[in-house]
Amino acid sequence: MNQADIGLIGLAVMGENLVLNMERNGFTVAVFNRTVSKVDDFIKGRGQGKKFIGAHSLQELVNALQKPRRIMLMVKAGKPVDEFIEALIPLLEKGDIIIDGGNSHFPDTTRRTQYLESKGLRYIGTGVSGGEEGALRGPSIMPGGSPSAWEFVKPIFQKISAKTEQGEPCCEWVGENGAGHFVKMVHNGIEYGDMQMICETYQLMRQGLGLTNKQMHKVFTAWNKGELDSYLIEITRDILGYKNEAGEEVVDKILDTAGQKGTGKWTVMAALDAGQPLTLIGEAVFARCLSALKEERVAAAKVLPGPKTAKFSGNKAKFIDDLRQALYASKIVSYAQGYQLMRSVAKESGWNLNYGGIALMWRGGCIIRSAFLGKIKEAFDNNPNMVNLLLDPFFADAVKQAQGAWRRVIQTAVKLGIPTPALSSALNYYDGYRAARLPANLLQAQRDYFGAHTYERVDKPRGQLFHTNWTGRGGSTSASIYTA
Repeated sequence: MNQADIGLIGLAVMGENLVLNMERNGFTVAVFNRTVSKVDDFIKGRGQGKKFIGAHSLQELVNALQKPRRIMLMVKAGKPVDEFIEALIPLLEKGDIIIDGGNSHFPDTTRRTQYLESKGLRYIGTGVSGGEEGALRGPSIMPGGSPSAWEFVKPIFQKISAKTEQGEPCCEWVGENGAGHFVKMVHNGIEYGDMQMICETYQLMRQGLGLTNKQMHKVFTAWNKGELDSYLIEITRDILGYKNEAGEEVVDKILDTAGQKGTGKWTVMAALDAGQPLTLIGEAVFARCLSALKEERVAAAKVLPGPKTAKFSGNKAKFIDDLRQALYASKIVSYAQGYQLMRSVAKESGWNLNYGGIALMWRGGCIIRSAFLGKIKEAFDNNPNMVNLLLDPFFADAVKQAQGAWRRVIQTAVKLGIPTPALSSALNYYDGYRAARLPANLLQAQRDYFGAHTYERVDKPRGQLFHTNWTGRGGSTSASIYTA
């Protein structure tokens, strides 16, 4: 007898918390795990006395589900997803739905959607953000894939998702094929940028100003009450104020080497493929790579000199406020770049993304949730065709107001020899984007000189190409490929 509304495979941290969320919201869930003992442990443990059906095989799981069957995979991205798909296909019927809720690369989701649709099945690749707590209490959910599957998944996903203060679900259909996982990937890239920028302000306060963790805890507490109000500022506040049972400040005991799972790298690679200047997130990814070279950095610190005067001598309170403004302006740039990437890839992929709706999905549940996202939604509600967030009146004015502080922060960081790759790249992007003329005319002349790559002229229509015989020995033949 069919009893379960949905099935889930993979009872690790995220999977276990998601099914508890589903059950709490009134759904009966069938669960399966490759290590079958985990199913029994869960049913006897956190799932005891609740509306769960434990399955000891994929066939049992399929038999326990209402039709059309909805089966969600919460397994490691890559090969495990394909293996479960292949194992499920012979057990399913036309119209059944497989959902991948892991951090899969969006081209894989596009491939899988097309593959399963060719077999009469439906597929959803969905981003799920919010970590362990979000999965349990309400995550941000970003589904894409087979459009006809959405109506069967929507009631569950929107019920278990986070809600805005107005009660709107932080979950809406994103688009076909890999659109959902693509938006989740960009979310993660923005997360990389946000975290790196916060870490740079922390380093400037710690190393540059000599503030204690207690003092920085107070700074982040204050920041979280203003325009920087966000989950990441909130947890930074908590981390800086945390002491273990021995009274030790744990943040100082943590080795300064950062890990990464690859979604930030994927975001940067997608930007390179799309020709989009995602400079801030790129620097955030490379900053993690640099942090991993711990032994090399320790050795280099002994032989590579920095500035002779590496102590801050100004007004600390004023500089802390400058830091707040620099962080805010840089955050605007990061989102502007992320949205430019989404617009470019959506156009290439034929996705009709709702950019204001994406900001709404990120308002709650996810790692980058912040009050700031409400302003992004307003910007796209006012102008759905906006090409860059920096051109929105609200954000243009915000950056204008912060510009002096932003430049003072970067100048001070350079003088003190403290690296600020993300904050600096944000300012460089801003100055580049607002430049009516860049030195690429010289660059294009160089390309034409050594490779006959041709160039356009300021006094001729766009698309008309020219080549100069710079040496008198090159002839008039030019290269056949020209990329603007």
